[in-house]
Amino acid sequence: MVKTVAVVGAGASGLAAIKCCLDEGLEPVCFERSGDIGGLWQYKDNPEDGRASIYKSVIINTSKEMMCFSDFPIPDDFPNYMHNSKIMDYFRMYAQNFSLMKYIQFKTTVCSIKKSLDFPTSGQWIVTTEKEGKQDTSVFDSILICSGHHMFPNLPLASFPGIETFKGLYMHSRDYKSPEGFQNKRVLVIGIGNSGGDIAVELSRIAKQVFLSTRRGAWIVNRVSANGYPLDTLKTRRYVYLLNKVLPSSLINYIAENKVNQRFDHDNYGLLPTHRFNGQHPTVNDDLPNRIISGQVKIKCNVKEFKENDVVFEDGTEEKDIDMVIFATGYSFSFPFCDESVLVVTENKVSLYKYIFPPHLEQNTLAVIGLVQPIGAIMPISELQARLATRVFKGLVRLPAAQSMVHDVAQKRQKMESRYVRSQRHTIQVDYVEYMDEVASLLGAKPRLFLLFMTDPKFALKVFFGPCTPYQYRLMGPGKWSGARAAIMTQYDRIIKPTKTRSLDNPSRDKSFLNVIQVCTILILLAALLYQIIC
Repeated sequence: MVKTVAVVGAGASGLAAIKCCLDEGLEPVCFERSGDIGGLWQYKDNPEDGRASIYKSVIINTSKEMMCFSDFPIPDDFPNYMHNSKIMDYFRMYAQNFSLMKYIQFKTTVCSIKKSLDFPTSGQWIVTTEKEGKQDTSVFDSILICSGHHMFPNLPLASFPGIETFKGLYMHSRDYKSPEGFQNKRVLVIGIGNSGGDIAVELSRIAKQVFLSTRRGAWIVNRVSANGYPLDTLKTRRYVYLLNKVLPSSLINYIAENKVNQRFDHDNYGLLPTHRFNGQHPTVNDDLPNRIISGQVKIKCNVKEFKENDVVFEDGTEEKDIDMVIFATGYSFSFPFCDESVLVVTENKVSLYKYIFPPHLEQNTLAVIGLVQPIGAIMPISELQARLATRVFKGLVRLPAAQSMVHDVAQKRQKMESRYVRSQRHTIQVDYVEYMDEVASLLGAKPRLFLLFMTDPKFALKVFFGPCTPYQYRLMGPGKWSGARAAIMTQYDRIIKPTKTRSLDNPSRDKSFLNVIQVCTILILLAALLYQIIC
């Protein structure tokens, strides 16, 4: 008998989950409360309750080769960093190619998910949904929750004395859509994450003055990195991950901080954080330093209090006649449709084995997909999580005993707390290569580098020294894709094509010296890799 799976949400994670169910011969039914796929990336002119919301100009911070689904490369003519409309185009291609749309019930809200009476033996779930005011209840063998973590805005007004007396307008960044209405205004943006930085830059082009307030400062990195390549294609590599494990963290931080300070001195720009580079997510923003040096954005410290028209900061300075305030203060997540005996969220913390499975369930028939904050792209992570979950649902992968899973959850939480500054933001952090390998090991799809070096050394060098693109997790094991090798071998072609739109007849520059350096580096790192494998 084919097992049924309820998929909650048809965003990036939900689409991958549907496809993974089909790959494993399961029967998915996806419930999507809006009228379209895409989740976070589905732009609407007005924010809607209960679902994620983005502003019109949003461009993703991860490049296309690093964020694509592992058996469906993004078209080579698509830009490396895509506007939200292009991301939606890709999702539609993916859904059409794998015939996913027929499994989605749109404008259907999941009201509740509860264990069935015989759950300890059956592992089944009772799901109640609502569409057009009519409720329906069904029984499913398994659940994949793909509702994301950008739905509930964190607006900590209690932390800002006097906000109730402020006569200007204020909003959460979730409600910001475009610069319209901000012309010639004095605007304060609170929060220097990716959204805060982007909004401050965008408004600085039309506002009279923009102030950007930050509690701790931030390290700012570019999308465009060395030789014009996307940053994540250079940093998200297996040999880089190995070096980060081998070298002292203080040295890794020093190298990274020195690199970003070469672009602009964070101290001189008022951005120098109190934490080291790896103590918090860096902020990705190509334009912020340019707006600061031109005076269009002024960096301020934390807000001390609001007055009717003015804002006082903790350093004693005061800015008068502030017209608008945007709180880019992040999000909290919860599962209001899920029984608390299944999932409990406390201060943005939830106990999930590998950030996927509740460890205390008698039957492992529920998984949360995409509830991570990676240093890297989330789409391939969600897909790999769903690949693992569906294999678990089928009984083809067995999870450890509950006690072992609880221990793993505690270890990860302790490691996170020791690395990152204390923040609501830092509760679901993962490093891309480490986490992908961890999940892939459980699945049986982690690339076996030693085998690759023995059988296909030229290709193995590309896997180890090149970008750790999602295709690597389709090279072997369950879900192996025959096109994975070719996708890896041609990934630079897809990176270069959308930027090299003007043909040049100039001869290539001599790279012989660079090649010598690369060969020496390869030999050194290969020795380190072999040592790592053996030990």
